[in-house]
Amino acid sequence: MTTDTHRPLLFLDVDGTLLPYGGARLPSAADEWVAWQHTSNPQLARIDRAHGPRLLGLTCEPMWATAWMDDANEVIAPLLGLPRWPVVDLPEAPEEDRADLLHWKTRALVREAAGRPFIWVDDEITGLDRAWVARHHPGRALLHRVEPQVGMTAGDFTVVQRWMGVG
Repeated sequence: MTTDTHRPLLFLDVDGTLLPYGGARLPSAADEWVAWQHTSNPQLARIDRAHGPRLLGLTCEPMWATAWMDDANEVIAPLLGLPRWPVVDLPEAPEEDRADLLHWKTRALVREAAGRPFIWVDDEITGLDRAWVARHHPGRALLHRVEPQVGMTAGDFTVVQRWMGVG
């Protein structure tokens, strides 16, 4: 994939974003996490395959920003008809996310963007993340939170396209 510094980056999460939690039993610390990130995960049937063409139609440079890391290329990308995408080098995910703390991905995404405009689509974005990015990132940024029980919708894609000046 070639880099076009004029196009915004798209940092895309998987769990709760492309893979909705609605009705799913979330893995606990005792579960084998790799089973969640495997093609045998029955929740994968909940992925909206129409998202593949929608994602391919965006005029941005996509990157996986997920605890799935490269497993997103092995499991999620084929389901959606996507090519391999670069994976953001994220710190290890904490055992428990806390809404009163900066998200564990935030600093890494700002570092990866290196001043370029970016869109971060995730189900765990808070006002704290938005405020931190506004203070520490000199470029434009859209931090778009997705409802985790539903995952991305056509409306979420419309928000992203409008921010990019397409819709």
